[in-house]
Amino acid sequence: MSHPASPMPDPAADVPGGQGITGPVAGSATDNVFEVRHVSKRFGAVVALSDVNLRLARGEVLGLLGDNGAGKTTLVKALCGFHRPDSGQILLDGQPVTLRSVDHARSLGIDIVYQDLALVNQLSVYHNMFLNREPVRLRLLRNRTMRRLADEHLKSLGISNIGDVGVEVAKLSGGQRQAIAVARAVFSDSKVLLLDEPLAAMGAKEGALILDLIQDLRAAGRISIIIIAHNYAQILEVCDRVNVLQHGRITFDKPASSTSLAELTNLMVTEYRKARNQQKLEA
Repeated sequence: MSHPASPMPDPAADVPGGQGITGPVAGSATDNVFEVRHVSKRFGAVVALSDVNLRLARGEVLGLLGDNGAGKTTLVKALCGFHRPDSGQILLDGQPVTLRSVDHARSLGIDIVYQDLALVNQLSVYHNMFLNREPVRLRLLRNRTMRRLADEHLKSLGISNIGDVGVEVAKLSGGQRQAIAVARAVFSDSKVLLLDEPLAAMGAKEGALILDLIQDLRAAGRISIIIIAHNYAQILEVCDRVNVLQHGRITFDKPASSTSLAELTNLMVTEYRKARNQQKLEA
């Protein structure tokens, strides 16, 4: 059961462009399955994250936008246990946790699907679904059981275009492989799923498969999702709320229904103009 968490301060107070932040007042803290409070991370003299505050409600899909170099990769790696923050807290179900590794985070129910998917192309779909947690009997793999369970799970998620779960992953399309990676995380009873650019380099048809899967998961309310992406239109289509990360800080936090493609585009264009003007001043 979640425990009440004290509200986070508004990180927009002294951040240019941060006036769009709605902060935790948009939802009850007791509904949050995942929180980041005042997290910072440095690499030598480089400040990658600076006082990041982020929240994720149960069953919510949160879109995380930001330009290259904004700190998205560092933040995601901190959320999945790859990086240890220099300061701040990460809370799961209202309780502070120290994520010692990616495997430790996964054991707590925090999973990540990277762009490269971490699938083994030479293995079948069902073997990938059970990778590193294969059921055995007398030291022999229970292939029939894995095949049956994988087929049932994929169909329960509405992923019906895979066909034979015995086919090698290498023979699937990019969208199908991404769907398998997401389904594997859901199958392992994840509470929080981090999707790192799940639609990158995908065509419209393949992207639609993943968007439909995310919408189905949102409707079921069985898992909370953070999507890292560049495509604002896709984010607005499937997300409940949108955050923008700029210069290592969250500068924008609004329900997807309260923002627009024009507002998000203008926010990023304004940032580009500031950076360009700064370069002219320094030249």
